[in-house]
Amino acid sequence: MGGDVSRQTGAQASAPASDDAGPHPVDIHVGSKLKQRRVGVGMTQERLARTIGITFQQVQKYERGTNRIVASRLFELARALDVSVDYFFEGMPNGDAPKHPAASPREEASALPSLMAERDTLILVRAYHRIGDAAVRRRLIDLVKSLGMS
Repeated sequence: MGGDVSRQTGAQASAPASDDAGPHPVDIHVGSKLKQRRVGVGMTQERLARTIGITFQQVQKYERGTNRIVASRLFELARALDVSVDYFFEGMPNGDAPKHPAASPREEASALPSLMAERDTLILVRAYHRIGDAAVRRRLIDLVKSLGMS
């Protein structure tokens, strides 16, 4: 009969995000936001995994977009990272938008979330905020800008 539907297990619920085409762009974006927030609050993959009762390997797969995050798990992740669920969808690019080689200010701003997910960026930002002297911080900004121009 047509009513024989098997119940999904936790493993099935976190099945690969898509077929051979690779992860879905939404899964990649949500995973990127997950990593950005986790790193931003200084939490390791292991600690986040323990907090919500999964393995750190599963957190890695979520962060890469390899595995989709089911709604209940996304809710648990949001609670563990002290954000709302909609945080994970903020700044999601429009898939229909044309891609241009030259980045406009708007495109640069949309790249900021992925840049902030990088470990070196966060180390730099944290160190910057530990500098107590405003004049030194201003000189550091000028230095970094000049190095970025070359």
